[in-house]
Amino acid sequence: MEHMDLKEMSLDELWTLHERIGRLLSERILAEKHALEQRLAHLNRGKDAQEAAVAELRSDDINRPRQRRTYPRVYPKYQNPSAPEETWSGRGKQPRWLVSALKAGSKVEDFRIAGGSTDKARSRR
Repeated sequence: MEHMDLKEMSLDELWTLHERIGRLLSERILAEKHALEQRLAHLNRGKDAQEAAVAELRSDDINRPRQRRTYPRVYPKYQNPSAPEETWSGRGKQPRWLVSALKAGSKVEDFRIAGGSTDKARSRR
């Protein structure tokens, strides 16, 4: 390989060298990509036969729809006094109206719905 003095080369010569290097790099990258794709295809051939046998055994399970688990209804326990349609069950993230009221100094129990304090799931136990 010959040694090039890049500082001595003109702008046109440097640009030509840049284009040659770019073409060479893209050719080599594509060749390597092609080789890797061929290897992956070769490896998947053995895997496909194995997966087909397993899939045949599980075909009954795949075709059958799953039953969704039923969850008990969760009733609201807290209510916004200024907007009664805004309620919260006490589960998950606190609603904005409750967060702002708590920051103002109120307590969560101030917003409890009267008569809704019994949890039906716990009363059945």
